[in-house]
Amino acid sequence: MLAPSSCLALIDTGPQGLLCIGDLWTRGADPSHAAGLCVQDAGQAVPAGSHVRLNLQTGEREARLPDSESGKSDTREERRRKRLNKMDIDTNSFTSQELKKALAKMKESEKAERMAQEEEVRKKFRPIEQLKEEFEKLNVKMETDYEIMDKLISKFNSSASTLDEKVAALYDLEYYVHQVDNAKDFLSMGGLRLVIEGLNSTEAVLKEHAAFVLGAALSSNPKVQIEAIEGGALQKLLVIVATEQPQAVKKKALFALSSLLRHFPYAQQQFLKLGGLQVLRGLFRQPGTSALCVRAVTLLYDLFVEKMLLEDSQHSDQAEEKVQQYRRVQLVPAVLEQDWCVAVPELLALPEHDAREKVLKAVAVLMEFCRERFRGDTALSATLGLLRSEYEELAAAERLDGDGDGYFQELLGSVNSILQELG
Repeated sequence: MLAPSSCLALIDTGPQGLLCIGDLWTRGADPSHAAGLCVQDAGQAVPAGSHVRLNLQTGEREARLPDSESGKSDTREERRRKRLNKMDIDTNSFTSQELKKALAKMKESEKAERMAQEEEVRKKFRPIEQLKEEFEKLNVKMETDYEIMDKLISKFNSSASTLDEKVAALYDLEYYVHQVDNAKDFLSMGGLRLVIEGLNSTEAVLKEHAAFVLGAALSSNPKVQIEAIEGGALQKLLVIVATEQPQAVKKKALFALSSLLRHFPYAQQQFLKLGGLQVLRGLFRQPGTSALCVRAVTLLYDLFVEKMLLEDSQHSDQAEEKVQQYRRVQLVPAVLEQDWCVAVPELLALPEHDAREKVLKAVAVLMEFCRERFRGDTALSATLGLLRSEYEELAAAERLDGDGDGYFQELLGSVNSILQELG
């Protein structure tokens, strides 16, 4: 048996397998065992993968059967050939025409798969036109937001509608007018005028929901804000806050008022001219209005921060014009005149952490204008000391739980910052 290292060539007879011509076996060898064979004629064939050498002593060409013929495992080359043969792939190089045909088949296959996927999607989903037709057959019509709002406005405005139906219409309208485009449509349909008129209703529940719809429509919508200020919404909202009304009505009125004033310096100027800040200050003198007072303080804080952020930012020509508008909003004199420096710190005595957080932020913003009054307020110093002790314990408990930057740690930081400012 010949060692592989003595082979001079690897004979490949291709996919035809064995081709035996004449007497190949010169050394009594059984092809079922690892035996050698001698090729007498160069034209004779040997099994694919055989190792062949020329014996220089005898002049004979000797061959060694591949491992697959001797009962051993296939060589790497043989395994590759078997794999290719199973795939029915020609081992010879492909022509360009064959490659084009193969690529064309691949594209056809991909197109067929894509069409099958699209067909599967079509089976699961139907086009909107078909759904509309089916709903119409069932007497169910798919309506746009515009159509729905138009019906709701008509129901609210109809004298034939009951109080409950009008409230339900306002409740549904609030959902739709949150979207900026819907709010503009609401304006063009006359809905804004109707809800502003609804603020005068003798029914508290109608007044409450009208204010709620108004606040939703005004949020971050300059076009609606302008129309509302021109339609007298500001005056009507201030009347609700200033007069005796259920607390739920006043809450919604404060929500609408905040939506009207934010990012609208002209409305803020009118608010101050109409004594709006004084109206809010009056809430502190009424019993059971602490929640409303916190909302008023939050609004005041937002107005200050909004103005400061704009003044501190880099200005384009358009932004500079807005800065000039904000400079005409004289908040500080009104705050000092109406003793907000005294009223705001009093809310720190509230037990709710959320309310305290909002008041601490307002105190920090007012520090620039109220520092001396804050320093002379012994009740404020005592309250801040109690809050620091309370939040030190709560923050320590947070740290034990692995929360080093928790909610109470932030509140403790606010308290300490104010105490440091007060010296």
